[in-house]
Amino acid sequence: MTIQERLSSEFGLRMDYSQNIIELIDEGNTIPFIARYRKEMHGSCDDQVLRNFADRLKYLRNLDDEKAKVEKVITEQGKWTDELKKALEEAMTLTEVEDIYRPYKPKRKTRASVAIAKGLEPLADILQAQKKGVDLMEEAKNFVTEEVLTPQDAIAGAKDIIAERISDSAELRKELREILATKGFVFCTLLENEANLTYETYSGFKQEVKNIPSHRVLAINRGEKEKCLKVEIQIDEKLTIPVIEKHFKKDNEATNTIMEETIADAYERLLFPSLERECRNNLTDMANEQAIKMFEVNLKPLLLESPLKNNIILGFDPGYHNGCKIAVIDKNGSVLDTTVVYPTPPRSKTEEALEKLKSMIEKNNVDIVAIGNGTASKESEIFVAELLKHVNRPVSYAVVSEAGASVYSASKLAAEEFPEYDVNLRSAVSIARRLQDPLAELIKIDVKSIGVGQYQHDMPQNRLTEVLTGVVEDCVNSVGVDLNTASPSLLSYVSGLNMSIAKNIVAQRSKNKGFKSREQLLSVPKLGPKAYEQCAGFLRVVGGENVLDNTAVHPESYDAARKLLKIFSLSEEDVKNNNLINLPKYIEERGQKKVAEECGVGVPTLCDITSELLKPGRDIRESMPKPVLRSDVIHLEDLKEGMVFSGVVRNVVDFGAFVDIGVHQDGLVHISQLSDAFVKHPSDVVKVGDVVDVKVMAVDLAKKRISLTMKGIEKDAE
Repeated sequence: MTIQERLSSEFGLRMDYSQNIIELIDEGNTIPFIARYRKEMHGSCDDQVLRNFADRLKYLRNLDDEKAKVEKVITEQGKWTDELKKALEEAMTLTEVEDIYRPYKPKRKTRASVAIAKGLEPLADILQAQKKGVDLMEEAKNFVTEEVLTPQDAIAGAKDIIAERISDSAELRKELREILATKGFVFCTLLENEANLTYETYSGFKQEVKNIPSHRVLAINRGEKEKCLKVEIQIDEKLTIPVIEKHFKKDNEATNTIMEETIADAYERLLFPSLERECRNNLTDMANEQAIKMFEVNLKPLLLESPLKNNIILGFDPGYHNGCKIAVIDKNGSVLDTTVVYPTPPRSKTEEALEKLKSMIEKNNVDIVAIGNGTASKESEIFVAELLKHVNRPVSYAVVSEAGASVYSASKLAAEEFPEYDVNLRSAVSIARRLQDPLAELIKIDVKSIGVGQYQHDMPQNRLTEVLTGVVEDCVNSVGVDLNTASPSLLSYVSGLNMSIAKNIVAQRSKNKGFKSREQLLSVPKLGPKAYEQCAGFLRVVGGENVLDNTAVHPESYDAARKLLKIFSLSEEDVKNNNLINLPKYIEERGQKKVAEECGVGVPTLCDITSELLKPGRDIRESMPKPVLRSDVIHLEDLKEGMVFSGVVRNVVDFGAFVDIGVHQDGLVHISQLSDAFVKHPSDVVKVGDVVDVKVMAVDLAKKRISLTMKGIEKDAE
C-alpha cells in the first residue's frame, strides 16, 4: 500500500484529494492557506484535519526511510532474505521496523556476544534445534578451549546466545507487547521521601495498562521523577512464559530443563525489562499526546475569546511588598497612564490607593478594570470592588489570567515595545491588553507559558511548541490581521510570513504612512510572490482603495468576486454599504453550481466569497461569549452548598473543568458532574471561555477547594 493509499484510507479521503494535499504540502503551502483557499482540491478539510494529515505524512515518510536504512544495513551484512523483505513491507510502525532490525543491529558487549566470540554459536544452534537423540553434554565437550574451560561453560554460553535470540524475536516481541498492553497492570509503591505526601493517593495503586487515564500516567511519572514513587508493570507469567515456550521450546525430555532455564533467563533479564520500558514509554507518549491535545483544545477558545474593543481599560497587576502596578490603555491599546499603589499588606495604604485610582479612572474615562489572577489577586479584587463604589462613572472589572505575563514583561520583545517602562509596569499593560484583544496580546507570549492544560513542563517541548504554534497560526489566520495596526509578533504568525518579513512590513508601513492596498505588500523586502500568495488573503486593509482588501477574499479570486457582483447587477459600492442582503437568495434562485461555473470557481470558494462580501471586515470573535464583568466580590467563606453562579471555564482537563465563579479559587466540575448524560471527555461538553451555570456541591476551606456541578440546575431554576 502506498503512502497516498494509506492516507486516503485512514482519513476517509478520495485518492485525488490525498494526492493534492501531499503535493500542496510539498510545494511549500501553509496549512492555513491550503485549508482556506484550496478547498476544491481537498474536499473542504478543516485546518485540524490537514495538520493531522501532514503529521501522518511525515511519520509514514520517516517509516519508509527507516525501512530503507534497515534493508541497506542487513543487505550489507549479506543476510537479506525474501522473508525479511516481506516482514519489512508489512511493518506498520517504527516499533515493528525496530523489532525486525534488532537481531542485525550492532550491539554493545553482551553475554551473548562474548559467547559468540568464543565460538559457541554452533553449539547454540544444536541446543535450539532440540533434536532427540543428541547428547548435549557430549556435543559441548567439542567446544572446550582455553577460553571455555568446561562443557558446562560451553552450555552456559550457548544458553546466553539463545536467550538473546529469544529477546530479539520480532514475532515474539509483538505478541508479548500486545499481552502486556491488554493484560498488564501499572503498580506503584510509595517511597520514603519528605515530599511523598503529595503522592499518598498512589500508595499501592494498581490499574490495568489499557485503562489507566493519561493524567494519571503523568502524575505517576512525576512522582517517580521526584523519587516519591516506585513504578513497575506487572503481568502474570502464566500469560507470558507459555507464549515464549510455544515459539522456542520443543518436546524433548533431554533439553526441556535447559530450555526452560534459558527461556526464564531471557524473559527476566532481557525480554521483560525491555518490554516494560517500551510499555512505560508508550503510556507516556500517549499521555503526552493527550495532554498536548488538551493544550490545543484549551488554547484555541482562549485565543479566540471575544475582544472588548473600544474600551479604555485599567490593567491592575496585583502584588504585596512591591505594590500593585497600574497601567491605563486607550481604545487602541496605547498607554495613557501608569502608577504603583499599595492597598495590600504589608503596607496596606488603602485610602491613598483609593484616592489615586479614583482620580486616574475619572481622568482617563476608564470603562473596565482588568485584574491579574496571580499573587494578591483576591485582596486586589476586594479593593477594586470597593473602589468602584466611589467612582462617579459606570465601571466594572474582570479577573484576567496573567499566566506568562511575567515571562513576556521580562522579554526582549517587551523591552523593545516599552523601553520607557520597567518590567512590572509592562506586566500591567499586558493584563489590560489581554482583556481588550486576547489574541493580539497572547501571541507575544511563549505558547507553553499561557497556562491552559497540565504538566506542560513534563511534555516533549519541541512537540508541544509545534502543536501550540499551529493552533496560534490557525487562530490568527482565521481571524485575519489588520495590516496597518498589527504588531510584528501578530504579523509573524500570518501564513507565509516570519518575524523578519513582519518587521519589514512594519518598517514599510511607517515609511509610507500605512498600506492602501494588499498589492503594496509586493514592495516589502523579502516578501516575494510565493509569500504574497500565502499571506495576502489573511491581511486586511481597513478603509483602503479596494473594499475586497478588507475581506478574506484572496486577490486571486477578485475577478471571480467582481463577476459575481456583475451577474446580479451589484457593485463594490454595494459591498461597502452592506447592500447585499439578498445576494444568497439570488444565488440560490439561479443555482449555486451554475453561478460558481460562471465565476470560474468551485462551489466552496463561491460560498466563501459570498460570506465575505456580505460582511466585509467582520471579526469571527464577535460571536464568541463576552468576558464576564463584575462589580462586586464573593468570598470563599460566603459559599454555601446549593448556591448557583454564572462562571467562566478557565481550564479543561481529562477529569473535568475548572470554573471561575468570582472567588479567587477556581472550582472543579468533575467529569461526572458535567452532564446528566454520559460524558466521554470534558472537552465534549465545555471549552475554555464558555460561560456556564454551576451549583456549589461542597467547599473545603482548609484546602481551598470548591466542588461544583452543572447537573440539575435548570430543574432547580424551574
